[in-house]
Amino acid sequence: MSGKRRGWSDTIFLLGQQSKSKSQPLSPIPNQNSSFSLSPRNSAPAVCIEMASTATAAASLSDPLRTVFLGVDVGTGSARAGLFDENGKLLGSSSSPIQIWKDGDCIEQSSTDIWHAVCAAVKAACSSANVAGEEVKGIGFAATCSLVAVDSDGSPVSVSWSGDSRRNIIVWMDHRAVEQAERINSFHSPVLEYCGGALSPEMQPPKLLWVKENLLESWSMVFRWMDLSDWLSYRATGDDTRSLCTTVCKWTYLGHAHMQQNNEKDSRDMEASGWDDDFWEEIGLGDLVDGHHAKIGRSVAFPGHPLGSGLTPAAAKELDLVAGIPVGTSLIDAHAGGVGVMESVPVSDSEHKEDDNDALCHSMVLVCGTSTCHMSVSRSKLFIPGVWGPFWSAMVPEYWLTEGGQSATGALLDHIIQNHAGSPHLANRAASRHISVFELLNQKLETMRHDLKLPFVAALTEETHVLPDFHGNRSPIADPKAKGMVSGLTLDTSEKQLALLYLATVQGIAYGTRHIVEHCNAHGHKINTILACGGLSKNPLYIQEHADIIGCPIILPRESESVLLGAAILGAVAAREYSSVHEAMKALNAAGQVIRPSKDPKVMKYHDAKYRIFRELYEQQLSHRSLMAQALA
Repeated sequence: MSGKRRGWSDTIFLLGQQSKSKSQPLSPIPNQNSSFSLSPRNSAPAVCIEMASTATAAASLSDPLRTVFLGVDVGTGSARAGLFDENGKLLGSSSSPIQIWKDGDCIEQSSTDIWHAVCAAVKAACSSANVAGEEVKGIGFAATCSLVAVDSDGSPVSVSWSGDSRRNIIVWMDHRAVEQAERINSFHSPVLEYCGGALSPEMQPPKLLWVKENLLESWSMVFRWMDLSDWLSYRATGDDTRSLCTTVCKWTYLGHAHMQQNNEKDSRDMEASGWDDDFWEEIGLGDLVDGHHAKIGRSVAFPGHPLGSGLTPAAAKELDLVAGIPVGTSLIDAHAGGVGVMESVPVSDSEHKEDDNDALCHSMVLVCGTSTCHMSVSRSKLFIPGVWGPFWSAMVPEYWLTEGGQSATGALLDHIIQNHAGSPHLANRAASRHISVFELLNQKLETMRHDLKLPFVAALTEETHVLPDFHGNRSPIADPKAKGMVSGLTLDTSEKQLALLYLATVQGIAYGTRHIVEHCNAHGHKINTILACGGLSKNPLYIQEHADIIGCPIILPRESESVLLGAAILGAVAAREYSSVHEAMKALNAAGQVIRPSKDPKVMKYHDAKYRIFRELYEQQLSHRSLMAQALA
């Protein structure tokens, strides 16, 4: 991007940081980055891609080969691939749906199915962007923090009650291990200090313990337990080195054990010295320590470190690419979104902030899709109750990451809309007008505001309030047993009532983010700017409500596919186009639109009142829970 940039430099040369500077089914549920579209999903976007590929087709016959980086993102409902040029501009993308099995708290997927979807998405993206395999110079993978089980041959091992070997992935949002998480937390292990004080059932140790206690045959068969993004890199390269991102954020690995290796520029083999063996023994998983932690990771690397000898011939054939292409160590999908957006500073601000070495620490990234992750970095470690981290170098090298989150945001909006009596008619009307359901609801709300002569849209929900913890509270309360609440229901089943419920849910989600921001700032952060990406960030009402409720400007990236860009950055670093992930971020991130909060004091007063109600709803739930527990005692 143009304008002066901060002259930061990364001094850690561990795995994933080079010293060379840049050279010149069952029903799928919505993807974590499914888009808010102002046009039908398969019409205008496809036309735009076709026009782009047509325009480049003739030129490609005589032009020299380009330098292109491939990012792959496996979300909850689809695998996506995106191709970016040396300026971080998206050349083309494609997606392919993936299967998901849901049975109560158990949610499962298939690694075989996911790899097939990845291959399909990569081939389609290359075709639509008219990119030849020889032009792809680096590849990076990002994925949900789901747990993959494979045997010594790399074949899937079932993690399902059904025994179906296809179902070898426990999906990130699976809550089967709530009881195991509570038991693990009761030991008060020192590693829990780096997880906000308690493990979530969405993290890997509780899920591993559940499998050992419930599926002993599967437990004995598993040769490798891997985070999904690490498995994708392993599938592509044959190298099972794990990412510092996945191991630190989801497995209790203490990444800061490697801080003393700051100046080891040629550290190719970073032995996994951050495991706390006492923790694994204490919780009943001591067998995972065997063989130098062979089943969970003997070596770790910084995101972007080149793995093995690059893309294997077998994987290259499946992807229609060239063997040997550098593949970077992976990232969790939300963290890839952070890498793809966090240096998106508007040109007007880059001049103002060029001498502010801590400017990066004043921002929070919202990666908002099926769920929402809230990520901030700091120079020093900040221990924040109920917020995951601090995680050293898990996203930006040398920075401590703190990670809040809401387990259901896009999934909650879909649930609210699809389970309303007016949903079928609304969907039909949206389809007939070739617009999304969300745009139709946004238009309905504006019409209602106009008809009622209200000063602002948010005032429509004066009597409707939503606590959005329908899938528990991840942050900052860290209560997986929390439930959603709605205040203000009537017998009305009209589209108007659905629009109000939709708006109140959007606001409830935004109040949850305000709670996280306030909580982080109360414990040492100085967040004053929000950067947003993911599917929900494309919904203007969603973003404006967040800006008004949090009271911060929200910066959207130039490239809307930030997770894919973050994954592609891993490939660029693996190809040694940049000396580090952070240097690549500064070169390839770029800001787009900035949404500012309303300056109307009435809007602020209104949201302050609703936020107070939001906080009271959870307190009421705790009181009700206690009353019922006493009654049943």
